[in-house]
Amino acid sequence: MKVSVNFDVCASTGACTQVAPEVFEVRKDGYLYILQENPGEELRDKVMLAADLCPTAAITVEG
Repeated sequence: MKVSVNFDVCASTGACTQVAPEVFEVRKDGYLYILQENPGEELRDKVMLAADLCPTAAITVEG
């Protein structure tokens, strides 16, 4: 699976980091970072939930 974020609409609320900290991180600069663009299948449920919880629908999951 491939995870991407539309940073133009991302509000860096941190909802995704609460659900999938292995994949997403909001750093001290206030911006969201993707730690794993291609996380393993064992993280699929977390990544999908993070995408669903994103208030701006900035997270896309392919595959």
